[in-house]
Amino acid sequence: MAATLDSTPALDAPRTPRRAPVRRSNFELYSWLFMRLSGLALVVLVLGHLFIMNILDGGVHRINFAFVAGRWASPFWQFWDLSMLWLAMLHGANGLRTVINDYARRDASRFWLKILLYTATVLTIALGSFVIFTFDPNIGN
Repeated sequence: MAATLDSTPALDAPRTPRRAPVRRSNFELYSWLFMRLSGLALVVLVLGHLFIMNILDGGVHRINFAFVAGRWASPFWQFWDLSMLWLAMLHGANGLRTVINDYARRDASRFWLKILLYTATVLTIALGSFVIFTFDPNIGN
């Protein structure tokens, strides 16, 4: 027996109202990408730093206040150390944010741990940047 157009049942209107589509951000994608790119940059910056500070020209015995003063007299080395500071802090904070999201069970705990993390990150970056930019090699004179 074939169904005709007249015999098809009518569908009632749904009882639940239609919801607006959820807007999703790409923050986690950008966070994942930042971790990979900053990790690569940090490998270059940190290995360069270790090579220069510990191996080149006699090793760690020559590192003192005068060495740092001479190094930070150059904008290149200021930028190098500033990049290393910013990338390391943001890379580490992003990783710890992920750990907090994974292991903090309660929303309140997650919130306060993240506030503590972000505060420590901002203060460390601000203080480190302040020291690099305002370093005075003539402090003892």
